[in-house]
Amino acid sequence: MATKCFTTCCKKNVKAKRTPWKRDSTRCRGTVGGAACSPVASRSKVAEVAQPSVEKGRLRPISVRAKQVSDCARKAPKGRARRLKPNASANSTQFPQELDRQTDKCGCKKTMDMGNQHPSITRLQEIQRQVKDFGQQVCSFSGLPGDADYRNLERSLTKYLFEIDSIETEGKAEVQQARKRAAQEAELLLKELEQNANHPSRLAINKIFKEAQQLVEREITPLNGGTCSVSDEFEEGIQEIVSRVVQVKTGGKIFLRKARYRTLIRVLAIQEILESCMKKQMLALPLYNDAHPSVSKINSIMCDVNRARGSLISLLAGVHDSETYRHLSVVLIGLLADLDSLDVSGHTEVRNYRKEVVEEINSLLKHLDLEVEGETTSAYDLTRNESILKIEEILNKMKQIKAEILKYTGSISDFHSAPKIDLQGLISQLDEVSPGKNPCIREARRRAVVEVQSIITYIDLKEALEKRQTYVEEVTTEHPSHKAVWVVLGDLSVLQAEVLLFDGKRADKDYARLEEFLTKQLLVLDAVDSQGDEMSKQARKQAVKFANSILSYLDMKTDEWEY
Repeated sequence: MATKCFTTCCKKNVKAKRTPWKRDSTRCRGTVGGAACSPVASRSKVAEVAQPSVEKGRLRPISVRAKQVSDCARKAPKGRARRLKPNASANSTQFPQELDRQTDKCGCKKTMDMGNQHPSITRLQEIQRQVKDFGQQVCSFSGLPGDADYRNLERSLTKYLFEIDSIETEGKAEVQQARKRAAQEAELLLKELEQNANHPSRLAINKIFKEAQQLVEREITPLNGGTCSVSDEFEEGIQEIVSRVVQVKTGGKIFLRKARYRTLIRVLAIQEILESCMKKQMLALPLYNDAHPSVSKINSIMCDVNRARGSLISLLAGVHDSETYRHLSVVLIGLLADLDSLDVSGHTEVRNYRKEVVEEINSLLKHLDLEVEGETTSAYDLTRNESILKIEEILNKMKQIKAEILKYTGSISDFHSAPKIDLQGLISQLDEVSPGKNPCIREARRRAVVEVQSIITYIDLKEALEKRQTYVEEVTTEHPSHKAVWVVLGDLSVLQAEVLLFDGKRADKDYARLEEFLTKQLLVLDAVDSQGDEMSKQARKQAVKFANSILSYLDMKTDEWEY
């Protein structure tokens, strides 16, 4: 198939004879005024790819640009050639300079030339997506550097770093920038992983848990022997560990909340198992073997349950390497099957005994699910917990009452409402909040109660100071030591108002000033000589207790604890 020549020289005279030029010819057959048209110029105006022609049974493809020029040329009216203008329609072809300005989701600049992108950039973008998939795992990682999950994450991210470093840039600036960004993302995740595993609060949680492990190793021997005896030191030590874990500050960080929660549920499970041991000691079990033939079998199973209890405590504390959760579950289920096979019909006492043992086994089976506890955000993030939301609602009401009281400059007895009654009602509402078995909710409720009680004590002291001014005769005749104590109480009332308003941190100057003034008031009280006066002695004792309570409240407000 022949084509027509529509070069500039041929269009000068539209009436000129147009003859098709052959593909192998070196000059155009169309002439203008006897001058021949160059086929090179003709082909450069149309496209570098020629029109389709049959060559060895195959059609040569036509480029999009060449086809547009050819179609417009054929549709051009006589006497005038139509010029092709690129438009901005959806079907138009984008030019390379427009594509250069586009960027992908990873922020890497696309350097595609008519749909072709450098293979190195394509691979770097793919690596970036794979690295970003590890971001959530790194953010929520709550373990230690020696954990298997830590090593797996570190190994995967390091592998991607080596792969990024092995990609050749071929001296292209775009590829170099893309490789630099990909390497930075992988290095940031590695750094965050290391910081999470070595965070001071995370190490503090691990230190407390190691103390629990040492306590378990020291006190678990009786349970492993099949008995149900637990020392009071064991129970008190576990309770102290629970209190210390609750006080660990997380700063709102997800991985620290998760680590604290996972540690707490394990220690609390140990505590609950120990409490059940204490109850069993009070029930005077097991029964004598002469009561029924099945009693000896139940007693034997009860000894196995006690050993399983000791194994479970060791598992929860991480000190039992030879036992697994799955094996212990199989053992307990087998004990349930043995109990179910016993015939105790007609013997109420034996049946109740078997029921107690079955309930004990079921309580142990419940603790076996703690291995996967705390993986979901709703488990360790209490911001949406119903009890926490109720506590926050009560605290907001308390803040409104506190603001009105501290803003009021008149006599507290002339206050327009009864703030003490409202505050006592808030304490009753806090008592109704159920913390469940979560010590963090219990601690949040305790702190809220302290907040409300601090305002009540402030009101009581203000009322006492105002009443004291009305009894002029009694004041003039009272003991000098008693009078000195009241002077200190007046200064403490002023300081307490400032403490209630304080909303800073321990590094602030106001905190140091308040702490210094409160300490000075304690020194003044210590210097008061009661001279044998019993009333002065009791007043000084109460004033010292009150000053210490203000100091404790100031410390609680600034310890940055959060649930």
